[in-house]
Amino acid sequence: MTDLESRLARLTAPDLKPPVLPDADVAYTLHDTPIGTMLLAVADGRVVASSFGDEETITNRLAKAVSPRVLRQPRALDDVRRQLDEYLAGLRHEFDLQVDLALATPFQRLVLEDLPRHTSYGATTTYGAVANEIDKPKAARAVGTALGANPVCVVVPCHRVIGSNGALTGYAGGLDAKRFLLNLEAKN
Repeated sequence: MTDLESRLARLTAPDLKPPVLPDADVAYTLHDTPIGTMLLAVADGRVVASSFGDEETITNRLAKAVSPRVLRQPRALDDVRRQLDEYLAGLRHEFDLQVDLALATPFQRLVLEDLPRHTSYGATTTYGAVANEIDKPKAARAVGTALGANPVCVVVPCHRVIGSNGALTGYAGGLDAKRFLLNLEAKN
């Protein structure tokens, strides 16, 4: 047997198993939903991304902000996907997930940290009201910008914030997604 034949025989041996990768510091997956494809990511059991947008851009942000070990490992996100699917089917009204705002700026954290407490399922608030709640009454536009870049969309319900005249304004997943989410909550 030649050296090449010997190496090929070892590679095709029946007991040879594929390598098992260790868990990533950040596990992510792409998840198709009725409102579009979302990139979901967890680190240390906490949701760090539930975002619409470009996979490469978001994973690069995760690598810089959380850990360079970002791997596509869908199984690590089974619970996040299940809860998101239940929510989008109208079967769940709140998430039982821990959130880490590692991708948020300090101002976004200020806006997002208390948002779930101030906007209940099926209810809305305004950008101005959120600005008042964080003691920045003239920052309604800045609040809108912060919410528009929410790294944990749907899980942290920025879709519940609307214009002071009741108009739907920007949403990372688009206005159709925002309308879908608000209609879903209104009928449930």
